[in-house]
Amino acid sequence: MSKRTEKTIVDIAEELKLSVSTVSRALNNHPNISTRTKEKVKKMANKLGYRPNAMAAGLRNNKSRTIGLVVPRISMFFPATISTVIQNKLHEHGYHVLICQSNDSLEQEIALAETLYSTRIDALAVSSTLYTTDFSHFDIFKDNNIPLVFFDRVPKDYKVKVVKGDDYLGGYTVTEHLIEKGCKDIVHISGPLTCSLYTERVAGYKNALRKHKIPFKKSRIFYQELTKENALQACEKIFARPPYPDGVFAANDTTAITILEYCRKKNLRVPEDIKIVGYSNDPRAEIITPSITSVDQFPAIMGERVAKALLELLQQPGAPQRYSEELVPIQLIERASSAAPVSTSKTTVKKKAK
Repeated sequence: MSKRTEKTIVDIAEELKLSVSTVSRALNNHPNISTRTKEKVKKMANKLGYRPNAMAAGLRNNKSRTIGLVVPRISMFFPATISTVIQNKLHEHGYHVLICQSNDSLEQEIALAETLYSTRIDALAVSSTLYTTDFSHFDIFKDNNIPLVFFDRVPKDYKVKVVKGDDYLGGYTVTEHLIEKGCKDIVHISGPLTCSLYTERVAGYKNALRKHKIPFKKSRIFYQELTKENALQACEKIFARPPYPDGVFAANDTTAITILEYCRKKNLRVPEDIKIVGYSNDPRAEIITPSITSVDQFPAIMGERVAKALLELLQQPGAPQRYSEELVPIQLIERASSAAPVSTSKTTVKKKAK
């Protein structure tokens, strides 16, 4: 079998009797090349089976037009939405995006950082693992002035651009909402405190309790990966014996939905006996019965801001990395799971008070 020979722009130029520079410009949609010539060149390229060598082009101009994106799990609603927005926005500016997932493994995250650097990407955006506390494996990007942006799960002390949700306000808002709905014994199921998201949400939870003079109880907070399995284990402890809590603040909607299903099996009424609030505003929260109150983190806005930050940094080649923080707003979306129960006696009291 004869060895296949890769066709180059030289072959296309020879077939069409054009200069190599004209063929190159036509393939790159240069405005000075006529539409007719572009069509001829692309037609011949397809006929010859020409494939552009992006790596070789990158070596020549020191640009790969490729940006790396590392997320914990692409299967989750929030990072999946952000990834789609980032990819679409960067594509509009002629960039390709390599999307990688760390599976919340620090070891995989370190390996991905090394691989993406070797791939000669032009910039990198990262949402770190739950357990990343040392970010030195990203130093190679900073040291070589390759734009680096962290989003959602971000480092606390690392000189880079950061785009994050207002997680402290989110934790505070959820807790105060439950208190205002009459809850006095609120469980918080948090993620691990090694992750920036959860340290801030926990701080918001504690400060809201403090403001409303409700004692904080260590037995009413859980630190764990926010999976269905872990949520069920937490439920076994929470509902092992009365008194049961009257409110639950779950740090993601998977946990909130799991608690809702557990309460149903336990014959606890939601929201009459216990109120539940989740986080992230996953589409499932709206369609389950009763629908679950949740916090919208506006992933589309975060994705747009990450893409914008990357593009701005790419326009400043060689500029040193500096810390800057950009907050994306949050909004509590109130639904049935935290609605106040109708009470005739309370209505009567209000009327008398008037």
